[in-house]
Amino acid sequence: MQAIGALKISLTTLAPEALWKQSGRLTEAGAELFTLQDRHKHNYCLGPTHEELVTKLMANISQVSYKSLPVRLYQISRKFRDEMAPRNGLLRGREFEMKDMYTFDTSEETALETYQTVCTAYDRIFDRLALPYTKVSGATGMIGGDLSHEYHYLAAIGQDSLLLCQRCGVQMNKEMAVDGQLSNVCQLSAHECELQETKGIEVGHTFYLGTKYSSIFQATYRSQDSKLIEYSMGCYGLGMTRILQAAVEKLSTETSLRWPRIIAPFQICIIPKKDGTRGDEYLALAEDLSDTLTQQRHLRGEVVIDDRMTLTIGRRQVDADRMGYPYIIVVGVKALQSESEFELIDINKGETHFMSREQLISFVGSIDTI
Repeated sequence: MQAIGALKISLTTLAPEALWKQSGRLTEAGAELFTLQDRHKHNYCLGPTHEELVTKLMANISQVSYKSLPVRLYQISRKFRDEMAPRNGLLRGREFEMKDMYTFDTSEETALETYQTVCTAYDRIFDRLALPYTKVSGATGMIGGDLSHEYHYLAAIGQDSLLLCQRCGVQMNKEMAVDGQLSNVCQLSAHECELQETKGIEVGHTFYLGTKYSSIFQATYRSQDSKLIEYSMGCYGLGMTRILQAAVEKLSTETSLRWPRIIAPFQICIIPKKDGTRGDEYLALAEDLSDTLTQQRHLRGEVVIDDRMTLTIGRRQVDADRMGYPYIIVVGVKALQSESEFELIDINKGETHFMSREQLISFVGSIDTI
């Protein structure tokens, strides 16, 4: 987000209910909003999203010049939604982490340029996760606006129904067809159409809002000819906790976790051999190897040693596999020989390699964790 000129902020979790009433979303959101009252009988809600708060913030800043735009503000914070039937862990919960972003531009034209810029940034994020995703046209729903796209991981456990046609390129949430937002879903004739319905887990969403909120809260900037003009806005979200579980749902087995390498808690687990007489030597060699590997900048904080020396290599290897470390390095008998050799297990690929110390250091030096 910072790479595209966004500033990090932190908005309050408690939002005055009056702001949601002013925007018209208090009734629309209904029972999904957690609401409460303070000792002074003032009503508040726990924000599932922050369009009202951030627009009011910009409205309270006077004399913003067109020269200062666009303004792009983002945060990573806890959100709340009173789900009727919370289920599937982090996929549909009452409390979740979100990266949300709000943008303010001079016109529809520049706001749509910002929209494309943020979508491109989201594309790069999901590309770096290296897990196949689908980008579809989405309904604007409670957020509102004129344009919306959703990012999905396709999975049977997903709650969204997507319509995809590989021949004509239509990719959309089924809600749009139901709501009549697309009158002609597929451009091909019935016998040619390959439109298929599949389930998806929504992990990202982008909206072009126009002046929906800026007009309500009188959020304006001063134009070149000194007129007060309403901001053209956009809002964008990434479901941080949902991305975690969706990735696990896509990659893991029944018995073992699997992570996209870029978000794995650690990249490497080193397992020194259990040995009653030479155990200290294996552990010392593992610690020396760890020190060498973590001197490489991209591996700082990415290496852990399983020093439970009372357990066999096999038992610790099973545990490491269950935890989802992308790589396991076994420091066994051959590691203490004059021509040392280490066992490297690539968990995600299911491959095992035997390498010298130099080969091992060279290989892990190429691991991309950024």
